[in-house]
Amino acid sequence: MKAVIMAGGSGTRLRPLTSSLPKPMVPVVNKPMAEHIVNLLKEHGLNDIIFTLHYLPDAIRNYFGDGSEFGCKIGYSTEEGRPLGTAGCVKAIQDELDTTFVVISGDSLTDIDLTDAIRFHKEKKSKATIVLKRVESPLDYGVVILDGENRIQRFVEKPGASEIFSDTVNTGIYILEPEVMLYVVMGREQDFSNDLFPLLLLRNEPMYGYVADGYWCDIGNLAVYRQAHQDLLDGKMKINFGLPQIQDRVWVGEGTQIDATVKLEPPIVIGKNCRIGQETVIDAYTVIGDNVLVQDKVNMKRPVIWSNSYIGHQAQLRACVICEKVTVHSSAEILEGAIIGAGSSVGQEAVVSPDVRIWPDKTIDSGAKVISSVIWGTRAPRTLFGAHGVRGIANVEITPEFAVNLAAAYGATVKAGPVLVSRDYWRVSHMFSRVITSGLISVGVEVQNLEATSLPISRYHVKTQRASGLVHVRVSQREPEKVSIEFFDSEGIAITKAMERKIENTFFKEDFPRVQPADVGNISFPSRVREYYMDEFLKHVKGQVFEEDKIPFCIVPGSNYTRVTKTGGIATQAPKVVLDYAMAETGVILPDLLGQVGIETVVLNSSIRNTPPKQEERIAMRKQLADVVRALNAEMGAQIGRNGEQMTLVDELGQIIRGELLLAVVADIILRDKPNRSIVVPVNSSSIVERIAARYNCKVVRCKASETEIGSTTAKLEGAVLGGSANGCFIFPEFQYGYDAMFAVGQVLEHLTYQGRSLHQAVAELPQLIYQVDSVHCPWERKGRVMRLMVEKHHDRPMELLDGVKIQTRPDHWILVLPDATEPLVHVYADGLDLQNTSADLNEYTQMVRYLQNA
Repeated sequence: MKAVIMAGGSGTRLRPLTSSLPKPMVPVVNKPMAEHIVNLLKEHGLNDIIFTLHYLPDAIRNYFGDGSEFGCKIGYSTEEGRPLGTAGCVKAIQDELDTTFVVISGDSLTDIDLTDAIRFHKEKKSKATIVLKRVESPLDYGVVILDGENRIQRFVEKPGASEIFSDTVNTGIYILEPEVMLYVVMGREQDFSNDLFPLLLLRNEPMYGYVADGYWCDIGNLAVYRQAHQDLLDGKMKINFGLPQIQDRVWVGEGTQIDATVKLEPPIVIGKNCRIGQETVIDAYTVIGDNVLVQDKVNMKRPVIWSNSYIGHQAQLRACVICEKVTVHSSAEILEGAIIGAGSSVGQEAVVSPDVRIWPDKTIDSGAKVISSVIWGTRAPRTLFGAHGVRGIANVEITPEFAVNLAAAYGATVKAGPVLVSRDYWRVSHMFSRVITSGLISVGVEVQNLEATSLPISRYHVKTQRASGLVHVRVSQREPEKVSIEFFDSEGIAITKAMERKIENTFFKEDFPRVQPADVGNISFPSRVREYYMDEFLKHVKGQVFEEDKIPFCIVPGSNYTRVTKTGGIATQAPKVVLDYAMAETGVILPDLLGQVGIETVVLNSSIRNTPPKQEERIAMRKQLADVVRALNAEMGAQIGRNGEQMTLVDELGQIIRGELLLAVVADIILRDKPNRSIVVPVNSSSIVERIAARYNCKVVRCKASETEIGSTTAKLEGAVLGGSANGCFIFPEFQYGYDAMFAVGQVLEHLTYQGRSLHQAVAELPQLIYQVDSVHCPWERKGRVMRLMVEKHHDRPMELLDGVKIQTRPDHWILVLPDATEPLVHVYADGLDLQNTSADLNEYTQMVRYLQNA
């Protein structure tokens, strides 16, 4: 049997508790209200649960996930736009409700016997059963009157004083048969109490009331919220706090340290990893969350303190609520009924008067006396990860203090080691790699420090050494003032979005308890890291057997180079390749690797400067590379970038090959010798890839336009030989699942030699490439509207919604409208076989994006 938890409410009467999280996520005795409901459902065998969401839905999704960590299966249905009401939101998921199901509110507390209620429902053969409770004051609830058989005769939702005809009220718990949802209109706002149940009475459908024993509390305001804590500590509701008792009715979590001089008056709940200072007094009905630091001589009388807060020396807390990550400085007083919103700071000796509400992220000055509420302001969303890990201005947005906590959050999430740490060659990356190492070992994780190592080598090493993960620090190639901290799993693949959310949640909660000194993680410095990579590289480049005709191919070491052509002809020459490291790489091993297979290399710009080169300098170096290739009559040139991940090629005539052209030529070179296999490219790549793949009976698999998706899709796809995009990064899964420009250069040389072609010939033999891109500024809050209207406008055309909106404008022509993941931009991609029509499409749709923002 399925259960539906209605969790869409914003809880306006509980502000500021619900300013930054939905009401069902407000903690009661250190667990969200919704978690208490999930535990109740599990207790009665209801393990298939669906949440209906509206206000801040991600908070609930991120916490519960798929339910596996809570011993059940959890799904979600989110109301977009205006709310649909209690019945309307359940109507939206009626296809999943094919048998008797339970509906329950996610923002109440109860231990009602649901098993007995379901038995009653089935015995009565009821179509709809309302679980009822007798209360002393029914004015705030729906009142119900029953006949002698408990069949519902009448009810009034929240009656006036003259309308009270019963003390039996609606608890918001319903047991329903799926056919009653036929009375609810899809997409219309409707409630159970105001709309569906009156209609069922009118149609004389069998509807009964189950009068329950047990505890039930609808937390509708702040006074009731505080009272609910007292009720639970008094044992009025059956609940497992999940904490051991250190004495009668004093529950204390693991890792908490309480000084021997502290006075404890039960009942009290103190969470995990707290520290309570000397001579502190904690009175009855005090609840303290996880990771709370309480200094000496603090006096607490019935406060509710959420996790990750700090209470200074001699502070006085009186029946107040302290939300998450609040700092209460020394000698401050928070009086009865006051609420301090999340992230706020109350200064030394400040006084917050009774019933005053401080909204989130406010600062109360030292010595101030606050007699009226301080309303909250807006703030940036709490997210860390972007397209390339965690990225920001070094020592401004990403500081050493930030990095050490980020590493501790990652270490607490990974739990087991070892974790590899590597970096590029800039001093700022060196600094951050050291503090990241400190953060990891502070939570007990073993670290293998690879020091300055190209990212492809680090990613290869994490896979071969069976490490738990890799953290790599590098300076941004496009914005040298910014640094990126990137995280990879045990296969060298960028971590998933789910893992990113776990790290973010741990980071913002500061839920990463530091270990005892004896348990600090070990740091080691592995040897021969580059040698292992080089050995495997040469195994794949030498002695390769191609599938087309099974001819063994080997680049012979030495000064001469043997080219085996498909016709059997042999050409002998001294090949020459020019490599440009753009003053950004020092681990220059590719010349040595190519030298071992008989290829002469000329290296440009291999020294390191104090600051990374700017983008315009890289462009100038690229032009220099083209000039040198022509001057030396070299077979090819390659510029290596992004710490060894990215390449740009130059053919023997000095033509610079990058972007979609580079993706196309690499695809043609590789697939030509790998027929009947697969290639992975993002949704925004040109359809020239499909035309190339068709030549060799290969399959093109498209994925979302992110480097993480390209990597994970290539790794999972059986038969994949290449993954890549127009940014010049390529994956060869036979070697590793990470981007590797060094291996890509080796593969291009190897396959061109076997094919008897030059790079210029390979480019000349490509199908026609007609592909254009433009970007339109679009505020974040309007992106959703633009995409929705774009879909509605083109409902009658062939369309794909893999990532963004991809529309076929005419045969063999398409447009992709794709919101940027990190900037207030919408990108428009146009692809086709005719330049005039492709340009017209691009112009039409860029104008359409601008228009739809204000439609």
